[in-house]
Amino acid sequence: MAGILKPWFSESLIEAGCDEAGRGCLAGPVFAAATILPKGFYHPMLDDSKRLSANRREILREVILNEALTYAVASMDAAEIDEKNILRASLESMHKALNQLNTKPALILVDGNRFLPYHDIPYKTIIGGDGLYAPIAAASVLAKTYRDDYMRMIHREYPMYGWDKNKGYGTAQHVRAILQYGLSPYHRKTFHLKGQRRLFD
Repeated sequence: MAGILKPWFSESLIEAGCDEAGRGCLAGPVFAAATILPKGFYHPMLDDSKRLSANRREILREVILNEALTYAVASMDAAEIDEKNILRASLESMHKALNQLNTKPALILVDGNRFLPYHDIPYKTIIGGDGLYAPIAAASVLAKTYRDDYMRMIHREYPMYGWDKNKGYGTAQHVRAILQYGLSPYHRKTFHLKGQRRLFD
């Protein structure tokens, strides 16, 4: 339920929340965001972006952009994902976002159970953290909304794949379009269709 997120992991430290969007997609970049919120930040709708409607995510994005002490969004494209693997690309995207923050955090809160050390800053990985801590939830909302905007933009270039609706995930319609039209430059060639070899084969 939204509105019961913890505002911090450590009240005495400046904390940055990190999360990503688009890890499981067949097409498009992976996006990551980092946010530092004012201590005690609260919004009744804030939650893991996957639990929110598109309309609520857009409302919250504007709140976060206006009220965060600092925030940043970064991405890695399909070619970089194929070269590095999706996990490393996701984590390096978080680093890219952290690099852009105007304030250096004293602690990094990361959704999930994996992270790459970032300089000398301590970090805490938290499974389901985007539904537990406000800074991670805010990063989740930014990563998701910025990625959705990007997928709608490239949908105009390749409308046959339905990215305005599926956002690059492997829906039945998206898979049928791949089989009919082949791959676009935005597809991740090392990813697999269900029950089939990877897209590039």
